[in-house]
Amino acid sequence: MANNLNEISQKTILLMNADPVESAGIAHLLKEADFNTQSVTSSSELKKKLDNTSFIAVIMDLDSLTLDNRSIKDLTLQFPDVPFLCVSKERFHPELKDSIRDHIYACLTKPIDPDELKYWLKCIRKDDRNPEIV
Repeated sequence: MANNLNEISQKTILLMNADPVESAGIAHLLKEADFNTQSVTSSSELKKKLDNTSFIAVIMDLDSLTLDNRSIKDLTLQFPDVPFLCVSKERFHPELKDSIRDHIYACLTKPIDPDELKYWLKCIRKDDRNPEIV
């Protein structure tokens, strides 16, 4: 049974977004790309999920959440095997430049381009973070 759970989680992306409409939109894009999703609305929920299940990646919405350099750094250091992606309406976040530069795998601008999202997920696979996924 644990092996089945691991197989399921290998195709699952964790979304952290406080806006349920946007979260549903991102989940729809991921479903079209053949990924499952689970959603959380806070860092504490995210940590609980990551402690119990492995995910191919985490997508965090910078617009709907209150995240600072320290919180992003702490999350990524606590879960170093999970690539973190960010999404935002803004192209630049000077207040988050350190954590984005050092700890975020990729940043996507809203509205999310499905091809760009697929590209970054393909890159995650090629980086050998989840070699079983093709």
